[in-house]
Amino acid sequence: MLRRLSPLQPASFEFTPANLEWAQAQMTKYPEGRQQSAIIPVLWRAQEQEGWLTRPAIEYCATLLGIPYIRALEVATFYFMFQLQQVGSIANIQICGTTTCMICGAEALVEVCKRRIAPTPHTVSADGKFSWEEVECLGACSNAPMAQIGKDFYEDLTPQKLEELIDAFSAGQVPLPGPQNGRFSSEPLGGPTSLTDLSGSDLNASATLARDIGETVKRIDGTEVPILTKWLRTARPKAAADDRTGVDSVPEADPKPGANIPPDATGQMKQEAPAASAGLPPSARAPEGVRDAEDDIATGETEQKDV
Repeated sequence: MLRRLSPLQPASFEFTPANLEWAQAQMTKYPEGRQQSAIIPVLWRAQEQEGWLTRPAIEYCATLLGIPYIRALEVATFYFMFQLQQVGSIANIQICGTTTCMICGAEALVEVCKRRIAPTPHTVSADGKFSWEEVECLGACSNAPMAQIGKDFYEDLTPQKLEELIDAFSAGQVPLPGPQNGRFSSEPLGGPTSLTDLSGSDLNASATLARDIGETVKRIDGTEVPILTKWLRTARPKAAADDRTGVDSVPEADPKPGANIPPDATGQMKQEAPAASAGLPPSARAPEGVRDAEDDIATGETEQKDV
């Protein structure tokens, strides 16, 4: 399917300071000169900030990573996760239309979107608040039908419940995500038959996290959660120095080789145990001469024969 950029584009784009810090942190995951490998998360962050991926945002990300514009454009137009047209100011509602959800009533949810938002997908509603699209499986088949609204799953939906969610979002509320029929998670509708202890929690882990962070339909500016770079192998001593995290970070020493195991000629450390045999066990079906050779290989013994 050919995907094109919207003809309507803003004049410019730039990351918020915190989002820029986040993007630069992602670039440190890759060796020097390979920062272009961060193109997908950096483009995704731009979309999370604006709601959709604009041409200025694509070019900004390409410049940040030091790659030609066309390389970033190739990625943005290839993956359907990137929205190349404007979405609703509140949320883009993604209705799962794959087999399980379709059987359980996804088509009725699509009809609600057509009536309440716009007759066609990827079209912003008259009030500018919503857009919608049908997507492939979102992986919540036990709770079908479902939709992803903003960043969270709203499961066990009915047409009436979806209309209530749209009304609530439109009024500035953020309804709690997760199952919308009273289920805790994805247990049977009649109640759990195993693992019945829910540890006293009123919400499952996903819904709890969404409630605590509170950014289901919020545009991400980078201040929602701490920016972590655990892959840099940093230690955290007790002395606090960093104004943002309250702790200082000191690089750990490089990994050390195992005891009494010197590096080989390439400078790499040899950590493997010597092999007990040189190949596969001998085969009883092999010809006699071949079988003798296999026996020698398996035992590590060779015999010099006169010719």
